[in-house]
Order: sequence, then C-alpha cells, then structure tokens
Amino acid sequence: MKTSIQLIKDKSFYQAGLIKRRRRTKAQLDQLDNQIFEALKNDHPQSVRHIYYLMTDPRLAECVPKTDEGYNQVQDRCVKLRRSGRIPYAWVADMSRRGYFVNTYSNASEFISRMAGLYRSDLWADADYCCEVWCESRSIASVIQKDCTELAVDLFPTSGFASLSFVNNAAEQRNRSNDERPLIILYVGDYDQSGVLIDVKLEKELRLHLNSNIDMQFIRLAINESQIKQYDLPTKPRKVSDTRSKHVTATVEAEAMPAHILRKLLRTNIESLLPRGALQAAKVAEQSEREGLKILAKNLRGAHE
Repeated sequence: MKTSIQLIKDKSFYQAGLIKRRRRTKAQLDQLDNQIFEALKNDHPQSVRHIYYLMTDPRLAECVPKTDEGYNQVQDRCVKLRRSGRIPYAWVADMSRRGYFVNTYSNASEFISRMAGLYRSDLWADADYCCEVWCESRSIASVIQKDCTELAVDLFPTSGFASLSFVNNAAEQRNRSNDERPLIILYVGDYDQSGVLIDVKLEKELRLHLNSNIDMQFIRLAINESQIKQYDLPTKPRKVSDTRSKHVTATVEAEAMPAHILRKLLRTNIESLLPRGALQAAKVAEQSEREGLKILAKNLRGAHE
C-alpha cells in the first residue's frame, strides 16, 4: 500500500504529465463532471481551454494533467455534458468555426420588426476616446464578445500574428470614420515567446496604417508578469528550442486567467473611458427607439393588409 507521501508525489507527477493515470472510474468521472458544471454554472460562457486550466488545479478532488491528454479529457467531458443536456451549449464558447448566414424578409414590415432589437444608441457619442479590443485567439474572443457588444466596442481576434490585410482593413475602417478622438486599444494575448511579440508587431503595423492625425494608445491588458503572480496563474516551461524573448522564463496562455476575472478587467478598463451614466442612458434611449420601430412595423403591416 502506498503511503500518503507517495500518493502526493504521484499526484504531482501526474499533474506534470510525467506519469499516465489509469482509466477513471465512474465515480471519478462524476466528480470531474461536477467540477466542470460548478465552474460553468456561475461563470459562463467559457472556452474549453478556460475550463481545462481550472481543472488542472491540484487542490481539486479530480484534477487533470497540464498536457494535451488533460485538455482532451476535459474536452471529451464537455461534449458529453452538453449532449446529455446537463450543460447548455451556450455555456461553452467557441468562435473558431462559424457559419455565414443570409437573412431574407417577406416584406419591409418584417424587416423593421426583426431589426428593431438590433438598434443601438451611440454609447460613445460624448466620450473623449474611442476604444477597440484586440486579442490573440478566437478562443478569447468567444469569452469577451458579449461584453464588447454590450459596451459597443469593436473586437478583433488576430489568430496569432495578424495578417497585413486584416490590420489594414481594421485601420481603414477607423480612418473612414473621420473620428479624430484618441484611440485606446486594449490587447489580450498569451505570455510566451511569440505571444509577447504579437502585440508589439500589431501595434507597429496599426501605426503604419492609421491616419497620422489619430493618436493611438496601445495597452497590453493581459497577460503580463504581475498578473501571473497576482492570480497565481498556471505556467508551462518555455520551449527550449525557441530562442526569442529570452526574458520569458515561464509561459502562460491567456485562457489560464479565469474568464470572470478577464471580463471584469476588460469591463473596468472600457467603462473608465465612458462618461458617467452613459451605459444606462443608452439603454433607456435604445428601449424607446425600439418601441418606436415596432410601432412603425405594425403600421406598415396594417397598410398592406
């Protein structure tokens, strides 16, 4: 029989991916499922990768290793939990694959009625700044998209190093707006050898494509060294073969930051750029305008009947 010290060592080695764990029993799978459910119940949506990092916590009764095997285990349980109906599909976010849909309408009345809910008041009309959010992956974008939409901020996932066309298109959109207010860009990306270079290159490219009269401030919101310590984020050893960014001694993926912390950090920074009460005032104005559009749609429908 193994001693308590041996069991602790085994768990540590398992966490590091140095030993393989035997197939889980039904009780162990139920425990892992319960942990995933609890992680998502009060903090959703989250990407599978966010959930995976939460499940690597060695303090959990049923943890997974910080390896591809561990990720696959969490991914498999998330699939089964959603298929069983225990976890709503919307709790797990994924923007990596999206369909392209064409909307059609039977008449103008139906168009206005369906579009009424999309009406947005100009939340930033009286703000001193403009704001955009850029992030390294679609996984991160999946988690923060709802907040960006509510706060009327454009979101740009780069999927690694952004392509020249992608950066140019985004910059041209800003140039065409003729908005000369200072532009604040908040960036979220991995803290690893390539991750700390992506935002540097992105900032440089944006400055090349934006009109010279646009004052841009580029802020790396996450992940940074201080946050790794502050939130005790799980790290991985740097790749020995990658000689870039030698100051990065341990790497952290952006998804390692719990989703609710990332969303709060993002919202706090965005809302600090808005006039006091702007969000609430915009919601009141939107409700009024939407009701007016619904009345217009009803009148149009009556005129054609």
